[in-house]
Amino acid sequence: MIGGGFGLRQVAWTTPVGEPVKVALLQTNIEQSLKWRPELLQHWLERNLALVRDNPAQLVVLPETTLPLLVDYLPPGYLEAIGRIAAQNGGDAILGTFTRDGDNLIYNAAISVGRSPSGHYAKHHLVPFGEYSPPRFHWFYDLVNIPMADQTRGPAHQPPLALAGQKVAINICYEDVFGEELIRSLPEATLMLNLSNLAWYGDSLAQPQHLQIARLRALETGRPMLRATNTGMTAVVAPDGTVEAVLPAFEAGALHAEVRGYQGLTPYARWGNWPAVTTALLVVALALVAGRRRG
Repeated sequence: MIGGGFGLRQVAWTTPVGEPVKVALLQTNIEQSLKWRPELLQHWLERNLALVRDNPAQLVVLPETTLPLLVDYLPPGYLEAIGRIAAQNGGDAILGTFTRDGDNLIYNAAISVGRSPSGHYAKHHLVPFGEYSPPRFHWFYDLVNIPMADQTRGPAHQPPLALAGQKVAINICYEDVFGEELIRSLPEATLMLNLSNLAWYGDSLAQPQHLQIARLRALETGRPMLRATNTGMTAVVAPDGTVEAVLPAFEAGALHAEVRGYQGLTPYARWGNWPAVTTALLVVALALVAGRRRG
């Protein structure tokens, strides 16, 4: 199996498509304990706006929940200002925020504004207790204070956003753990984009672990995985899983890069987990048979 995996990796399953895209992945570095303080909200809004203004690119990306409030409550004209700056620079901006639908349901979302038609992605795979309450556990929220903790999951199938001549499939935070969910956007998607806020975990192994997860997803899909995070690790991962560039953790900054979209299907993108699961079950069955024969 190891030899087979090595052999499969030598095949270029996907190929570049479209023109190179200039991206700016923004790392805001807002401490979690300060992010939700009302008296600092204006400061955070200004930081986000300044980062977009100072880092022109065809695709400018701010991290998960970079706007720590419902988009309905943003100051008048704020979102339009971000879109106008992005459009004047010839591109689009994607930013993490919270949205609400007509039924008052709240979503952890990413929205795009700028030169292209506005787009929207709502996080589908939510974190229990942090983003939603499992049945009969609402009492948990009486013990903790987690803002925007009672969220609704977005649809399982959401189309990639058409931006900068590419089809961008968005995933938020630890959604990229679930490879079989990410391949739902294939073969249409040409770029994969992760927005994360790992400030909850402080200076821990969560950051390098999440980057390793992104490397695996890039290799599985045969597409670049772009990461824009609050405190790290903001990075560009190539389709072969190598890290092309990464920002230092716990520093505000921007990662500028030029990336290509990719088209085609890897074996994993085509069949998902089934070959591995089937092989594992077959090995277990053969081991049981062999054990009975020895007995």
